[in-house]
Amino acid sequence: MSTDLTRTAILRAAERLYADRGFGEVTLRDIVAAADVNLAAVNYHFGSKDELIAELFVTRSIALNRERLNELKAAEAEGNGRAPIEAVLRALIGPTLRGCLGPGSERSDAARFMIRASIETIPPIRKIKNREIDHLRKFAAAMRRSLPGKSDEDIYWGLHFALAMAHQTVRDSERLTRLSDGKCDVDDVIGVIERVVAVATLALTGGGAAGSEKTAARRR
Repeated sequence: MSTDLTRTAILRAAERLYADRGFGEVTLRDIVAAADVNLAAVNYHFGSKDELIAELFVTRSIALNRERLNELKAAEAEGNGRAPIEAVLRALIGPTLRGCLGPGSERSDAARFMIRASIETIPPIRKIKNREIDHLRKFAAAMRRSLPGKSDEDIYWGLHFALAMAHQTVRDSERLTRLSDGKCDVDDVIGVIERVVAVATLALTGGGAAGSEKTAARRR
C-alpha cells in the first residue's frame, strides 16, 4: 500500500471507529486492525493518538467553516454587504445542525465523528477549538454590520449563545426527544435551525437594557 493510501486508510478507519465507539474506547491497535496496517505506520504518519484525533478534527472543521463562510458571503452579497442578523446566524449554526441532526441512518462517518467531538470534547480537540477562532471573528464582524448599534460585548455574547444553543441541541437531542415525548422533532432540521435563529435574534434585538448596560448599572 502506498504512503498516501496508508494514511487515508488510517484516517478513515479512525474516523469510523471514533464515530461508532467514542474516543476513550478506541485504541491505536483497534485502528491498526481496522485499517489493515501496522502500528509503525500510525506512528510514522501521526505520532500519537492525540495527533491523529487532532488531524481528523481539523480536517472536518475546515470543511465546516468553509461551508459557514460561503453561506455568510452569499447572504452579505445578497444584502449588498450587510446581511440581516437572521441570515448571519443561520450561516453560523446551520451547517453544524444540518450535519449532525436528522435521521441517524443518513449520517456519514464524518458527521457522527463531529457529534462525538461535540459530546466528548477531549484535550486535543479543546486546544484546537480554543485556538482556531479567526472564522468566528468574521461572523462577529458581520453581526456588527447587521446590528451597528450593539456593543462589541453584546455581539460576542450573542455569537457565543447561538453556538451554545446549537451545540447543546446536538449533544442532548435524544434527551430532548424523550423529555418532550417526541413533540420536539430534532429530525426537522430546518425547523430546529429556525428556532435557534429566532431565539438568538430575540436575545440580540429584544427590548430592554442590554446585558452590558445592566452590569454597569449594578456596579454603580
